Amino acid sequence: MNPTWTTADEAVKLIKSNQRVFLHGSASTPIALMDALARRASELQNVELVNITTIGKSDLIDPKHKDAFFFNCLFVSENLRPALREGRGNYVPVFLSEISRLFEKGYLPLDVAMVQVSSPDRHGFCSLGTSVDVARSAVKHARYVIAQVNRHIPRTHGDGIMHISDADALVELDQPLPELDYSAGLTEADFKIGHFIADLIEDGSTLQMGIGSIPDAVLKSLTNHKHIGIHTEMFSDGLLPLIESGVVDNSLKRKHRGKVVSSFAVGTRKLYDMVDDNPLFTFLEAEYVNDTAVIRQNPKVVAINSAIEIDLTGQVCADSIGTMQFSGVGGQMDFIRGASLSQGGKPIIAMQSVTPKGISKITPYLKEGAGVVTTRAHTQYVVTEYGVANLYGKNLKQRAKALRDIAHPDHRESLDRAIFERFG
Repeated sequence: MNPTWTTADEAVKLIKSNQRVFLHGSASTPIALMDALARRASELQNVELVNITTIGKSDLIDPKHKDAFFFNCLFVSENLRPALREGRGNYVPVFLSEISRLFEKGYLPLDVAMVQVSSPDRHGFCSLGTSVDVARSAVKHARYVIAQVNRHIPRTHGDGIMHISDADALVELDQPLPELDYSAGLTEADFKIGHFIADLIEDGSTLQMGIGSIPDAVLKSLTNHKHIGIHTEMFSDGLLPLIESGVVDNSLKRKHRGKVVSSFAVGTRKLYDMVDDNPLFTFLEAEYVNDTAVIRQNPKVVAINSAIEIDLTGQVCADSIGTMQFSGVGGQMDFIRGASLSQGGKPIIAMQSVTPKGISKITPYLKEGAGVVTTRAHTQYVVTEYGVANLYGKNLKQRAKALRDIAHPDHRESLDRAIFERFG
């Protein structure tokens, strides 16, 4: 098939009312195509937009288009939270490792996939760049593919290669990628948590970490470690100094030895340049990267994930604030379980002890309507700036006391009372 090179406005004419459209995510969010689709709002009704994390501002999200577009989120990113609060969107609870299955098995059949790709090589092959995750599956299973060809998209090694003939419409349009620097706002509490977690990480461990201040603080605390491996769903610039210094060499991994394995990455231009045509980095589909059967094969997997709140029995809420959907299940449970099954593995939930308003994140009960992402049976290490609680093998009362001990001192008395009322 010979794809059509055209404009963004012409390309989105492939999309009709009552269709389901996949939006590429993270640093590869196709804002230009989304804006072009927004310009067709008056012609369309009930177009369902499916996505994981999207970054950036687009007219597509404007409330004035509520009759034309509905966001059916597989993960709720910051720019889409207002749409969900206003009823212009909803959330599908699903593990990141299983999203591709929704497309493949017909639970969410895709009419169109809108993606961003690198410039084609002399053989006509492009790359999905820093966001392979579930985008590769969307491209494979959508009836039509619209691709924005952008020279700023890095060519990454792994599963994200597609030929231009896989696209039905190609739009050549260069836009710089969004840049996010998570190390700028690190606090004293973040560094304390980072040091506690670094003490739990042995030489030769394989790390999974999210993106944010605490993962960056952990990475800054690993400068004296050796032979660290990376098998993670995502990473950012905080990883780069450890690669440059040789702390991360991936030499003791059993899966993809010598390679940094991820399904997507978000950061600054330095990161995008680092991964461009660099065989050290392998970007694979999340269905594989987040498969517990794959994760557990690496030695000493340390999974570092965050929480919004955790109750005294160890139930972790990481995706909602009460009934308000804040993010999504994502890959937390994939890696918490994978690390638990790894020989010498350590699943870690890390968070500051209080919210910015001083409310304790360790609570007697989760808020009404809060979602449990990681069950109390899966929760093992919990880390705050006040220490480490290992809940594994502890009964409910023992867990409660261990969590009280790492809560903020201002809240320990009230937690003590809650423990007494519940357990005597």
